[in-house]
Amino acid sequence: MSRVSFDPLAVAYDDFMGRWTRAFMPALLRAAGIASGQRVLDVATGTGESALMLADAVGAGGSVVGADISLPMLARAAGKMNGRPIRLVAADGQALACRAGVFDRVVCQLGLHFFPDPVAGVREACRVLRPGGVFGALVWSVPERVPWYFVLAGELVAHFPERRDNLYAAERLADPARLARVLREAGLGDVRVVVETKSMTLASFETYWSHVESGAIRTGLMLRELPAATVTRIKERVRSAMAGFTAGVGLTMPTEALVAVGTR
Repeated sequence: MSRVSFDPLAVAYDDFMGRWTRAFMPALLRAAGIASGQRVLDVATGTGESALMLADAVGAGGSVVGADISLPMLARAAGKMNGRPIRLVAADGQALACRAGVFDRVVCQLGLHFFPDPVAGVREACRVLRPGGVFGALVWSVPERVPWYFVLAGELVAHFPERRDNLYAAERLADPARLARVLREAGLGDVRVVVETKSMTLASFETYWSHVESGAIRTGLMLRELPAATVTRIKERVRSAMAGFTAGVGLTMPTEALVAVGTR
């Protein structure tokens, strides 16, 4: 699978995906045992929402390093730090420019499934963890439990079959057994996987679609490559498929994610 790029959508990303980070991140903090005074590496920090929450959890006595391969994402994150004790670095999660054994915790929220080689990514996390340190990852669940993304992906793949691997990258680790196996193959022990479900309510389907068209949902950028009439048909098909999530005039989207942790 080719590497998935988030460079074109750093600003739009916060408007939608940042909400999911804030919804699911507390579960990852609990599972990974994030606590005051720890030194934590946040791999695939994106626009920094997860790093901010980690900084709150580790307090003044701890430290957070947020790493991401996307410079536009890091630039967006830098504008939100406001003097917080967070260091942002450009880094490939599969080849971190860090000494071995320097972090108490390494976390990766909603990023591991996009790694070309997830095992290599977790193995690199193990390398920079101290003995007894914990790695934690948050990934999306199966397509039917992440409807706001995969309904659209299912429509787009009919028009871009050559990009199927990238369109469905978010489901690569959706099976709990596979996710656990990735952590074990990378060298972690005491591996556990739990399921978390959260919901987001938007004012209407049109509000959701505005996020799609803005690129806040990454695959929405592909609509710009299609004729206007085709985009209209896709929109109406997605609207119909998501009709079951309407509540009055609003749209409530229950979404499932997996939280996995393991100890070095």
